[in-house]
Amino acid sequence: MLNINKVTLLMIAVITCLVSPSCAKRDAQARSTGENDPPAQGNSVELDSSTPRIVEDDVERFPASEFDLSNWSITLPLDLDGDEVADTIRVAEIQTYSHPEFFYLDENDRMVFTSPNKAITSPNSTNTRSELRYESRGSDSSISTSSPKNNFALASHEDADQFASIGSRMEATLQVDQVSLHAGHPEKPPAYSVVIGQIHALRRDEKMDGFGYGNEPLKISYKKWPDHETGSVFWAYERNLPTDDPNRTDIAYVVWGNNWDDPTDPGERGIALGEVFRYTVNVHEDTLHLIFESETKGTVRHQINLADNVDAHGSVDTADHPHGYAQESLYFKAGAYNQCSTSEADSWRYPTCPGTGDWESDQANGDFVRARFHGLVVSESTPM
Repeated sequence: MLNINKVTLLMIAVITCLVSPSCAKRDAQARSTGENDPPAQGNSVELDSSTPRIVEDDVERFPASEFDLSNWSITLPLDLDGDEVADTIRVAEIQTYSHPEFFYLDENDRMVFTSPNKAITSPNSTNTRSELRYESRGSDSSISTSSPKNNFALASHEDADQFASIGSRMEATLQVDQVSLHAGHPEKPPAYSVVIGQIHALRRDEKMDGFGYGNEPLKISYKKWPDHETGSVFWAYERNLPTDDPNRTDIAYVVWGNNWDDPTDPGERGIALGEVFRYTVNVHEDTLHLIFESETKGTVRHQINLADNVDAHGSVDTADHPHGYAQESLYFKAGAYNQCSTSEADSWRYPTCPGTGDWESDQANGDFVRARFHGLVVSESTPM
């Protein structure tokens, strides 16, 4: 039986949630409690008594207690099962899951994502992550990860009516607390940065008509050089081209501060570590509408049609696929996707950041990223 203290705490938590607008917003979508679902990325981990959980005052606290995670799985920089692939915590399991270093609620019930420079990664990346993946199926294991019913599509997709939705909307309020303090190649654009929101295309079993292979039509990033007082927020569109195409690159657009290859201090134009801002990603029909809001910097809006090769400035990009992401399966990601790869490869994508692989050492050296989410909601797209 529960003791009186725990009952009292639970009653207070329920009453507080009922009268709190922020809690009501977080719980706007009902949580599902179906069977365990297959992994979203890499292999999933069965939870047992040895799985890390946070316990305070005899009450277990999980991110899903304050945020609606009924349609989210998470990939973490952990390898608890020893298969040399980053672990994925599935939708059913995340409802009662936290990790004391990499995924937890802080004292103000904000959802914290942390990822060191050096740790286990997913199979197709050299970057570590503590990152959610949206699952339209919830916990329905009868629907596969790659099924259209687990993803969304653009209106131009030839089979759009088979998907979970045509377009979708994600809203996040957050702050970035930490980016890596060191990089072997600071001149490479991903140095000192973290991706805090994405639209990802599903990886294909085979190439189709020159389209890419699991590319990203959107990556929202924060970057701060170690000697700067503020950092920059920008977003990037990756041309939807095959991996071996030399034109497959990210086209970045500034929101606040500087572009990702500009080493000058953004000063008052930038966003400081710990400063709260908000982004809205609204894919309606074929168009990606982006809204960025800050109390100190105001509102910035961008848009781009994802079903053609016209860039966000309105110019035709002859190097991109002429139909963009029109025939792709798409899904949202949110959290802390560390861009400070420790890879020593020559590509512009790899800044060769330091890291020991020992979390305590890397934390002490500042070789990690951390983002703190105040709110995260996914809903139907809206016309704009």
